[in-house]
Amino acid sequence: MDSTDYEHGTVPADQRKSWISIAAVWIAIGIDLSGAFLGIALASGMAFWPAILATVTGSLLLGLLAMACAYVGAATGLSTAMISRAVFGKIGGAVLALALAISLLGWFAVQAGFFGSNAQIAFTELTGFEMPVQLFTAIGGVLMVLTALWGYRSISRLSTLAVPLLLILLVVGVIVAFAMHGASGLDAPVEATITFGGAVSLVMGIFILGVVSAPDMARWAKTPKQAMAAGFVGFFFGNSIIIVVAILLARVMNQSELMTIYFALGLGVIAVVVLILAQWTTNTTNIYSAALSFASINGRLNRRTLTIIGGAIGIVIAVAGAADFFVPFILAIGVVIAPYGGVYLAAYLTGRRSARWSAGATVPTVDGWAIAAWAVGILVALATTNPADGLGFGWFSLTTISALDGLIVGFVVYLALLPLRRRELPERVESAASAATGAAAGAGRDPEEARA
Repeated sequence: MDSTDYEHGTVPADQRKSWISIAAVWIAIGIDLSGAFLGIALASGMAFWPAILATVTGSLLLGLLAMACAYVGAATGLSTAMISRAVFGKIGGAVLALALAISLLGWFAVQAGFFGSNAQIAFTELTGFEMPVQLFTAIGGVLMVLTALWGYRSISRLSTLAVPLLLILLVVGVIVAFAMHGASGLDAPVEATITFGGAVSLVMGIFILGVVSAPDMARWAKTPKQAMAAGFVGFFFGNSIIIVVAILLARVMNQSELMTIYFALGLGVIAVVVLILAQWTTNTTNIYSAALSFASINGRLNRRTLTIIGGAIGIVIAVAGAADFFVPFILAIGVVIAPYGGVYLAAYLTGRRSARWSAGATVPTVDGWAIAAWAVGILVALATTNPADGLGFGWFSLTTISALDGLIVGFVVYLALLPLRRRELPERVESAASAATGAAAGAGRDPEEARA
């Protein structure tokens, strides 16, 4: 077992990895059952080509955002939660780290639920016996937690094994489906229940938490440029591949479960092995990043202990049926977490030479300006989300993509508040100097010496 994952500091230069290995991790994360579930939902709620365009648009935006977030992670060497400390201060960062950790824990529970339901289908198809879905959910959750205990290196090795198998399975499935059923199902009419903007928000929402937490993996890159390359390739292709394939298969096969589709194509046994690997790689990363976020709250907290505790809580939530709330959950993540990405990008852009971006640097207790920018981003994301698409008010529209609205507004508001922040800084310095002068006078020392 590796001795450390550097959760409280930076990754040493001799431990950094190539961009290909990091991109493989993100592609493996993106190819999962939640992406398949979303693709099937888009196929049933939109015409074929708008669904494909929404998928490509959302994934392209994710890839571009991932480049920026990955750059910050590689340049600083810090985890996402440690970055939140630099941006929001000690207490503010702890609050944000807690929000990230809870979101990741909820995502872990949802993904474990998807694993359980598909594993149950596979088991029934192969044996003819029906076992409780909760059993498969719990077993899958335990496997994912065990892998996360070994840290990034273990996740990277598992992803390197899984990605080629996943890509082969997806391509073979599409080829066999078209050979057996043709392409007539692609243009079959459906009732449009999902708007284009709502679809793009869903496509982004399913991986926006991964983009915002990209520094957790990007800090392992050899250079910031390599991290950016890994971010774009990993998030654009990783997010779009499984959704596009699911849309195609759902339309051609007229089915609503990916595992059922593969058994109908005669590829069931292969699908069982490879899709288990897909979910394993994805959810291992969720619990890994959740533990990193919890660990950042206090330097005495141990990542592996937190992995076990968080994993146990996540498995309980998964067994209770977290997967039933999949769509509302990913929309809520987009509303709350995406604006944070905009804030920390703006903070790094305008203050990257500040000492606060160093591991263990002194930071303020709370950075109210950063928190204000985050809060405004959340409010705008809520205001621009159509209630028909999920959590929101639908008061007005900006880009029609609420997660992107929140991220952009968080970024812009942080920049807009910079003049006020800089005006306040000299006042704080002067106040500190006056306090030092007063203390020196009381102690009988030279005030000028105290100021020095």
